[in-house]
Amino acid sequence: MGFFSGRLTFLRFKVDGPAPGLFGEDHLERLTAFAAGRQRLASSDGIEVGWTATEHVLDTDFDFAKNIINDTLHFDLRIDTERLPNDLMKAYFAVELKALAANNPTGRPSARQKREAREAAREQLENEAKDGRYKRRKCVPVLWDAKTNEVLFGSTSLTHVDRLVALFQQTFGYGLDPITAGRRAFQLADLHQRTRQVDDSAPSAFVPGVTPEDVAWIADDTSRDFLGNEFLLWLWYQLEGPSDAIPLLDKSEAVCMLARTLTLECPRGQTGHETITHEGPTRLPEAKKAVQSGKLPRKAGLTVVRHQEQYELTFHAETLGIGGAKLPNMPEDITDPRARLEERATQIRHLIETLDLLYDAFGQQRLSKDWGETLPKMQKWLTREERKAA
Repeated sequence: MGFFSGRLTFLRFKVDGPAPGLFGEDHLERLTAFAAGRQRLASSDGIEVGWTATEHVLDTDFDFAKNIINDTLHFDLRIDTERLPNDLMKAYFAVELKALAANNPTGRPSARQKREAREAAREQLENEAKDGRYKRRKCVPVLWDAKTNEVLFGSTSLTHVDRLVALFQQTFGYGLDPITAGRRAFQLADLHQRTRQVDDSAPSAFVPGVTPEDVAWIADDTSRDFLGNEFLLWLWYQLEGPSDAIPLLDKSEAVCMLARTLTLECPRGQTGHETITHEGPTRLPEAKKAVQSGKLPRKAGLTVVRHQEQYELTFHAETLGIGGAKLPNMPEDITDPRARLEERATQIRHLIETLDLLYDAFGQQRLSKDWGETLPKMQKWLTREERKAA
């Protein structure tokens, strides 16, 4: 059931409209009106999209018990892609061309005959495709949380984001704004009256003379998504200190560990990227060498514990995307199937809240005068001399 079983992968979006309050029959009816297969909402590339009701790719029966759980609306985006097989197209073309050129004195087909054979082959394939035999259907889970008025999209790829946003707008009348590192920094800063600091921020020179002023993968000058890369580097620095516990603004703390994987990339776009796979990737010398050469972390495996709840996930720096998140085991005293679904929704909210608090703890330093003290310490931490001494 998408978000209610297995590991979680998602991007976050803020709904550009009022919070829905309670989900009800009206929302289910809207999903039904734009269900997959009922309307041909196709784009110029031949891809059709619509909603399904989570049980399987053909399920369009939306109801309260299945799709409304603990103030969340749960459904799938189905993407139908028509792909005519190229090898069969070539075969039909060859058969048609042979028949058309059979009586040619030269034995060779003319340009007109080639054109006719190509058109006939495509027509035959398109007629066969009408029964759906060449259609590929893929479902991506979607979760709309009424409490936060956020939509979670079950992928870290941006491939189908535009289709999600367009169909959500058609269905519910509201836009979706992606919650990226820069945009989340602005949202959190607004709570602490520090939006000016976010607006004025620029990439930090972690390695003076090496770290560039611009980041190649962020083309928009107004974007502050580089803060996500700096957050991962700051977290790495914090965890190499005397404690792996990060104090949070709600007076709790998060115990963290960078684990399993670390992907770093040159912000100039010149020396490529490297991915380090290890139970403790930041402990390997090549990890710090990569940062010393100017690379920044773009993705990292993260284990985090807060309120005795442990999560394992892959964190995507710029998009704040979450990949393969493992949630805590379900409490043994919760045996009712519906109650387990309700608890799962609570766990998802707790995971997002924990990561937001962790990111906000970074923002408290990065967007204040404290950064003037923290950055030199990080620069010293990254020098070869400091590494050798350690």
